[in-house]
Parts: sequence; structure tokens; C-alpha cells
Amino acid sequence: MAHRSNIAFLASPADKAQEALASFVDRYGNCPVDQAEVIVALGGDGFMLQTLHQTQDISVPVYGMNRGTVGFLMNSFSQDDLLVRLAAAEEAQINPLKMKATCVDGTTHEEIAINEVSLLRQGPQAAKLRIYVDDKLRMPELACDGALVATPAGSTAYNYSAHGPIVPIGSDVLALTAMAAFRPRRWRGALLPKSAKVRFEVIDPSKRPVMADADSRSVRDVAQVEIVSHPNVTHRLLFDPGHGLEERLIQEQFV
Repeated sequence: MAHRSNIAFLASPADKAQEALASFVDRYGNCPVDQAEVIVALGGDGFMLQTLHQTQDISVPVYGMNRGTVGFLMNSFSQDDLLVRLAAAEEAQINPLKMKATCVDGTTHEEIAINEVSLLRQGPQAAKLRIYVDDKLRMPELACDGALVATPAGSTAYNYSAHGPIVPIGSDVLALTAMAAFRPRRWRGALLPKSAKVRFEVIDPSKRPVMADADSRSVRDVAQVEIVSHPNVTHRLLFDPGHGLEERLIQEQFV
């Protein structure tokens, strides 16, 4: 059980998050992150992703409180009963994606994505992508605004907005989703095993430039992007009982 002396509080720059931070620190103190038994993140989903990225090398659970706009990964905000809520919280463990992007100039960039890795056209013309799964060519040419690979935790984010499927949190499945596919026009993507390696090759990148994005970490002018699940990194999220990721993913499909 968390005690007032072993909680690390982090907050986004938003005024209401900073006000909540000051109140919690005044009441509970603020433990250094590397000495904490639990981290309380105050903000929205963007700040939660930022917190998880910053703490991915330490095995400390993160309990989010919504002081932002979108709060799918966050719990409801309250100044009361924090220790009781932390003691009762349910833990969800998720593995991120690892992206390796090779640019037209030959440089390579590696990033981690908790929600999704997406490829997006940079210019006015549609992107043209060639898709391999486990080194087997699955689609010779996809003309589209972009495509993405999403984790179950990220399947309700950009993936869902692009009409991709919501994936149950324990399913060991990744969603591969096209954005505004022009050819093949009716292709809506695929569900792949978590162990799959997805490789996108950009066709004619000089005429149809493409950028890759991993949780808002962008790489421009890519020629090839490899995406795999990263089992060596595990993020631990805490949720109030009955409001965990699995329940939220189910609930999202009935609204």
C-alpha cells in the first residue's frame, strides 16, 4: 500500500494540473521518481503517455488522474481518499511497440510507441505503401493518406478514429489500419498476432513523401518502417476497481 512518503507526483503544465499538484504535494509531500513506489500523473492522456515514456526503465506503477481534456488512460479526479484509491487500484500491464524508421538519406531512428505507430503522407498526394508481415509481402500497393499499427491500449485512440477495430486488452493482437484508403478502396486493415513484424516500404518517396510517428515522436521522409511489439518493456497502469482498461475498451464499443 502506498504511503504519503513514497508517492511521486507529476503534472502537465496546464493550470488545473499544476493547482492539483500543489495541493497534493502540500498534503502528501513528493518523493523522487526513482525512489517512489507509485507515481501519480496529473493531466490528460498525452501527459500519461509522456510519463510512461519517461519512466519506462523503472518498474513503478502509474496512477493517472484526469486534469486534461482526454482521459481514457486516467482515473477521475478527486482530492480525497488518494491512499485508499491507490490501495484498491487494479493493475494493467501493457507492452509498447518498437519502431525502426529508415529515412531516404539512409539514417535510422528508433522510437517506442505505447498507442500506435503511424505513417502519414507529408504532401498533397496520397502515400503509396508496400506492406510486409513477417517478411512476407501481403500488399503490393496501398494508396492512402496513411496507415498505422496500434496496440490494444491504443486501439481506441487514432486507430478507432480511422475506423479500426477496438482490441481487447488481453488478446495479444495488433491492429493494422489504413487511413482513407484509395486503393484498395474497401480495405479496412487486418488483425495480426502480437508477435508479428510489420514492415512498410514507401513507394516513390521523392514524389510522395511520408512521415512516421510514434506517439507524437515524428520522423520525416521515411523510406521504410519496421514495427514490432517490445516485450522487454512493460508499462504498469493503475485504475480504480471496475474502471480498468478492459472495462473501458468494452464500454467504448457501446457508445
